Amino acid sequence: MAARTGGMAGAAGTAGAAGIGVGPYAELAFDAEGDPDGAALRAVAALEATDLLVFAHGWNSERSTSTRLYDRFFAPFPGLVGPGVRLGYVGVVWPSIRFSDEPIPDFDSPAALTEPGDGTALDPATREALGAFWPGRGAELDRIAELLRERPGSAEALAEFGTLVRELAGAGDGSGSGSGSGSREVPAIFAEDVRTVCRALADGFAAAGGPTGEDPAAEDPAGPGFALGDVPRGLWRGAKELLRQATYYQMKKRAGVVGERGLGPVLAELAGRRPDLRVHLIGHSFGARLVSFALRAVPDGAGYVKSVTLLQGAFSHYAFTDRLPHDRDRGGALRGLQHRVDGPVVACHSAHDAALGVFYPLASRTAGDSAGLLGFDERWGAVGYDGVQAVPDVPRLTLDQALRDGVPAAGCVSVDTASVVRRGGPPAGAHSDICHPELARVVVSAGRMGR
Repeated sequence: MAARTGGMAGAAGTAGAAGIGVGPYAELAFDAEGDPDGAALRAVAALEATDLLVFAHGWNSERSTSTRLYDRFFAPFPGLVGPGVRLGYVGVVWPSIRFSDEPIPDFDSPAALTEPGDGTALDPATREALGAFWPGRGAELDRIAELLRERPGSAEALAEFGTLVRELAGAGDGSGSGSGSGSREVPAIFAEDVRTVCRALADGFAAAGGPTGEDPAAEDPAGPGFALGDVPRGLWRGAKELLRQATYYQMKKRAGVVGERGLGPVLAELAGRRPDLRVHLIGHSFGARLVSFALRAVPDGAGYVKSVTLLQGAFSHYAFTDRLPHDRDRGGALRGLQHRVDGPVVACHSAHDAALGVFYPLASRTAGDSAGLLGFDERWGAVGYDGVQAVPDVPRLTLDQALRDGVPAAGCVSVDTASVVRRGGPPAGAHSDICHPELARVVVSAGRMGR
């Protein structure tokens, strides 16, 4: 399936016309700065509903893919809600990217879930998607694609690759996001020696179930038979992962911007137009970060957001804490914002998610961390891998418990969904295995919408 990215126009109307089997349905489309499509808000406000399901996709979507995701995920809801609930469905569409070698269960062929991707070379669809994701950087991307295809054995070539990727990510000058936060906020993968980084990422790919590379010396880049300047071809597997992490780094920042500056204000305006409308936020991967950051624009005591369900959320498991365990003077990026929800914030997590269990910690570790790239450190864990952490008295439920007894009515809740979120191949594992009726039932329970 082709990878796509870029801004997408808003769409609204009948569900069937949008390719969605349930209705009424509308889309909220945002650009990378969080600016919404003008007609979309009016279309959403016109939906005849008591409860609005607002779902933000993650990194894996072109518009047709996000439509398929929403169609599949929303399908069980009409049979789950009570007679007094009239659902409206909203798909949030924002510029993101998926490499074509990241399989999606139910969307890609079964072989794609068990067989590794097609090596280090960029397929045409991914190269096209990268061009839309980083417009105006065609020359740099062509050189990156050439290096990944040829996998030269010189240290100079690998260093050139690292420089190009770090510049694309906005981390080449050590300034990270450009926000003035300083080099401590730059992930180590964009600051440390590129050879060390590629080795760590190649090892991470192997840990996620992928091959280490065709070169038998890939396990020891400086091993016997190689001069100090030699680069075994297996290290280019890690180089491709570095490029992938650069897109994730950009999407992580973008999701926060779109949530706080885009979706959050749109929801506030919608609540002003439709004060009785109940809103239920759902987010997958970086889309979970997006809907969570939208809470920054929800006034205290507003009450229109009735539940938040995070599916394999790609952000810190400490995001909601008042005090970080490793820095008691600081809180998480979303500290206390669970209290702006008139209902629960449910974090669904799975240990089968290799993207969050393996690569998220590698990509999140900041420069200067004494543990190095490969040392285990809970500071860099993801909420979609092991649930909400460092928030007192958070219930930790199995999926069976959540479905049998329901979820608590308020506060953060962690639900282990590994019993169903378990399919997928390297490098992402089960990260995109979210289209299950059991997860729809969790959303219904969180929103108190059941029969």
